[in-house]
Amino acid sequence: MYFCRQFHGMAKNDSNTQIAIKNRKAEYQYFLTTSFTAGIVLTGTEIKSIRAGRANITDAYCSFTNNELWVHNMHVSEYSHGSYNNHQPKRDRKLLLTKKELRKLMSKLNERGFTIIPTLLWINEKGYAKLDISLARGKKLYDKRESIKEKDERRRKQHEDE
Repeated sequence: MYFCRQFHGMAKNDSNTQIAIKNRKAEYQYFLTTSFTAGIVLTGTEIKSIRAGRANITDAYCSFTNNELWVHNMHVSEYSHGSYNNHQPKRDRKLLLTKKELRKLMSKLNERGFTIIPTLLWINEKGYAKLDISLARGKKLYDKRESIKEKDERRRKQHEDE
């Protein structure tokens, strides 16, 4: 299932829509601490599929390989008009960050219990795909129950205000 929200606003094409694909499970399963915005190395058919809203980052995670940050399990559907050189849907994709940001993430990742989770995939005003990643710590079961209670309280309060 794809979770995609389209915004009306600035976009490179004349379609006047901007894509934002959110990882809705991330806030439920993790405590999100620090956030970064990274560029992604993509092929031509991948960016076309993302612009069409055909991507899923729910099961995705990031890891370091040779001092480079890679995103794994990010599903980008094959482009419908792609030919024989279409991309593989679940291939690993390299993330682009500064050396300072990479060092900071690497040092935090060495601490116990931390992981890097993609939270939002979006297209900027220049037409480039960006991935918001967060340093996260896993929640226990009782923390998840607490999150559900808070969410229900917010809904109930919002419903009473209307």
